Amino acid sequence: MTFRPALALLLALTVTCTYAQSAADLGAGGNRKAAVWPLQPTATQAQAAQLSARFLTRFHYDAQPLDDTMSAKIYKDYLKLLDSDKVFFTQQDIDQFDQYKTKLDDAIWNQDLGAPFAIYNKFLQRAVERMTYARGLLKDGFDFNGNESYNYDRKDASWAKDDAALNDLWRKRTMNDWLRLKLAGKGDDEIRKTLTKRYTNYIERLKQLDGEDAFQTFMTAYAETTDPHTDYLSPRQAENFAIQMKLSLEGIGAQLQARDDYTMIFSLVPGGPAEKSGKLKPGDRIVGVGQGDSGPITDVIGWRLDDVVNLIRGKKDTTVRLEILPADAGPDGKHELISLVRKKVNIEESAAKKKIIDIKDGDVVHKIGVIDLPSFYSDFGARSEGDKDYRSATRDVAKLLGELKAAGVQGVIVDLRNNGGGSLAEADSMTGLFTGKGPVVQVRDARGQVDVQGADNADPVWDGPLAVLVNRGTASASEIFSAAIQDYGRGLVIGTPTFGKGTVQTLIDLDRFSQNPDGKPQYGELKMTVQEFFRINGGSTQIKGVTPDLAFPNNGDDKDFGESTYDNALPWTHIPPADYKPEGDLKGYLPQLESLHDARVLKSPSWKLMLDELAQYKEMRAKTTVSLNFAQREAERKQLDATQASFRARQKAIDGGDAFLKDEDSALDDGLDPGERSLKSELKQEQDAKKAPDAQLREAAHIVADEVGMLKANPKLAADILPPGSDYLATVLAGTDKPAAAASAATAATH
Repeated sequence: MTFRPALALLLALTVTCTYAQSAADLGAGGNRKAAVWPLQPTATQAQAAQLSARFLTRFHYDAQPLDDTMSAKIYKDYLKLLDSDKVFFTQQDIDQFDQYKTKLDDAIWNQDLGAPFAIYNKFLQRAVERMTYARGLLKDGFDFNGNESYNYDRKDASWAKDDAALNDLWRKRTMNDWLRLKLAGKGDDEIRKTLTKRYTNYIERLKQLDGEDAFQTFMTAYAETTDPHTDYLSPRQAENFAIQMKLSLEGIGAQLQARDDYTMIFSLVPGGPAEKSGKLKPGDRIVGVGQGDSGPITDVIGWRLDDVVNLIRGKKDTTVRLEILPADAGPDGKHELISLVRKKVNIEESAAKKKIIDIKDGDVVHKIGVIDLPSFYSDFGARSEGDKDYRSATRDVAKLLGELKAAGVQGVIVDLRNNGGGSLAEADSMTGLFTGKGPVVQVRDARGQVDVQGADNADPVWDGPLAVLVNRGTASASEIFSAAIQDYGRGLVIGTPTFGKGTVQTLIDLDRFSQNPDGKPQYGELKMTVQEFFRINGGSTQIKGVTPDLAFPNNGDDKDFGESTYDNALPWTHIPPADYKPEGDLKGYLPQLESLHDARVLKSPSWKLMLDELAQYKEMRAKTTVSLNFAQREAERKQLDATQASFRARQKAIDGGDAFLKDEDSALDDGLDPGERSLKSELKQEQDAKKAPDAQLREAAHIVADEVGMLKANPKLAADILPPGSDYLATVLAGTDKPAAAASAATAATH
């Protein structure tokens, strides 16, 4: 879990934010509308920083002293978090900051955070100046007949020499903003209005950044300097992390979004109090919040999103009253007052899900089950309290496997693409659903002691053909699971090489070690690297990740995304293997499966379309500069339009419909930022993304179906491919095939 740079945080305040924030603010004095500048650190923040340093310098897996050398690293990372594109600070600013380069360690040890706050305050000043300058350029517009260009990839650029050089950069940046809207068909007046509103909103969001944001950014720089996956979590961030892990919160069940001065309802969580009430709908604007049946209504127009969320969240079975400006009402429309009783809300959108893909094989259709797992979640609190119904990824997946077996599936795919990990214990126990009892992962601590962890399942829940679908976003606990399935020979790993995160973090509640008399969260938490994990074969997933048995084309993101891209990542290493026995061996049959795969995709229109889309994506990513000449950009736009139109036509020819592509402009650059499009448009984009064809998932299903066909044709292969004692052939394959004609409707529905 990596926190975003300050500018990204600013932008995030304007877009969708799941209703999951904490009620606690580190050093904040209640709810806020705008911060008082210059920002000043609090004593609590200084104490939290020193307490964090004590842990990081003594108990981190790769503990490093907090000295001048570390200070220089923190300084570099802090500037990167604040201004990664080098568009706010000038070289003159950096020269002034250099006095702090070796003093940030002293700032932490001496509980004097004046230096990092001075840098942050300068960032706020410069950011407002830049946005104000950009807004001032809009009055006269621009001439797009010249031969200028704008380099938007500035990660390796030098700092602008002075304000004049930075102004020139922002002139080009603003020209590009204008040109994007012009190419999308907008007139000058509409463009001027859109950009004026955009830059004004940025300034207003900047004014809402406060001391907690400054402290969070600085502590993120320190934590991530120790290693890429150590983080500092403010009380609010710690609460968010807990919600992500347990997939539940206590509130009204609404996804909120900041729009201009309003907090708008973006969507409703199915089954939550807001949805059940029937009184709220997407687009409604929250203008006031009251506590209980008669508490005063607090006006929240112009408030920061997480502060509004802070008022709305609360304990289960308590009442909150919302003053609403309905979606279809103008600014002066009649307000409505709605009372809701807060409840526990499950975030099902992030939970494991299942579906079935029908694959035609000659005259029969094989049913392949798919389990989509976004993360390895677990409600640790409910489990420790003895709640028999505590939420966990393993329990949910076990239930889904039972349902898939009842539906007669002949093979299973666990889709871990973009699953960034989660609970190590969940990865262990979920592996057992497919392997039974046995070691899953080896964990080494800072003292060099190795502990073998595993699953306690007496018998696997699914003992038939299995594949794990992975990509570059598959990380941490997902890599543990994938590696164990591969080492046991229990199933095929299909896709692209994974992220390469081979470290284990633990959460340290700093309030437990502080002199905090009132018990309210104030100091936050450390998510600190304390162990490194290794495969049961002795190798590490660190840096190298998991290499698929059967590779799919990658999108080129590995150059910018993954453990290998971090300067301070731990190196790859290995230890002796654990005591385990492989359950199957697919290596002897992999050439046959690869041959079938290669022959099939060679003839597959959907696979060829995917390859062409990937090629275009790589070409677009390789560009770092755009022309500011209208005629040239218009020609490029027309060429891109033609390519996208061709892709849409090919997709329609493949599946016979274009339900998710009816809006032809949806794939083109409209020049707008998140939060500037209509609510209807943004909701449609979300729905379209869910409906979009998935050539890689379908091909993975074909590969599993190939394995099913091999077993059907030659049951003797079961001894090599399936785990010992598997009753798959007798109870699953026997009599489960169905005629292709009878399955045609289901097959079309799952494309």
